Amino acid sequence: MLTTHRKKSILATLKKDGLVIAKALSESFDVSEDTIRRDLRELAAEGLLQRVHGGALPASAAVADFGHRQQISTDGKLAIAKKAAGLVSPGQVVILDGGTTCVQLARHLPTTLQATVITHSPSVAVELVDHAGIEVVLIGGRLFKHSMVAVGAAAIEAIAHIRADLYFMGVTGVHAKAGLSTGDLEESYVKRALAGCAAEVVVLASAEKLNTASAYVIAPVTTANIIVVERKTSRVLSAPLVAQGISVVRA
Repeated sequence: MLTTHRKKSILATLKKDGLVIAKALSESFDVSEDTIRRDLRELAAEGLLQRVHGGALPASAAVADFGHRQQISTDGKLAIAKKAAGLVSPGQVVILDGGTTCVQLARHLPTTLQATVITHSPSVAVELVDHAGIEVVLIGGRLFKHSMVAVGAAAIEAIAHIRADLYFMGVTGVHAKAGLSTGDLEESYVKRALAGCAAEVVVLASAEKLNTASAYVIAPVTTANIIVVERKTSRVLSAPLVAQGISVVRA
């Protein structure tokens, strides 16, 4: 089989099964594991999959910069944001992550809500300027322009002193086995720290993020108490999450 055809077959299997194993592929194609690993390296370099030990997972499409992500799955993100906004109760201390879905969430919080919102996203903070009843605590640090969030040691230090009721986490990948992931190392540190200081973690996951993985692991998928997904999300995608005891809420 030609390399091109083999790669297409690998991607087809990955789409169908959500995982490929190098050893199984080498047996299936009757080629060496070194050949398969080379194929996987080349496909990963094209952004078509995420390599893991022994094989590969689907790569997340949600790793573009902030401006481009605003154009991805816009209807789905809006529905998820509205549903998530309804999870906030008066008087709560809530952490809002960076990202386009959290910006929409902030936009849809009731203007009469009395609450505290902590965020490391200037974009989220600006959305809440006209919410008179919401106290906004903005975490500082180095501005990571790709995602429009503060990262670094200063952000981690500030987070260590927070105790919140809810943390709405943005991710680029949600996978039952590979966990919650993102495309930047420093962002993964900040998200992990935020998750550690909240009583409940709510992950916001539009369709392109489910059953995919990015380069940097935030935490096991069971860190999420709730995952908010689009209403049309396939049961095939949500079932492995439910099986791990996570509440999957459809928007």
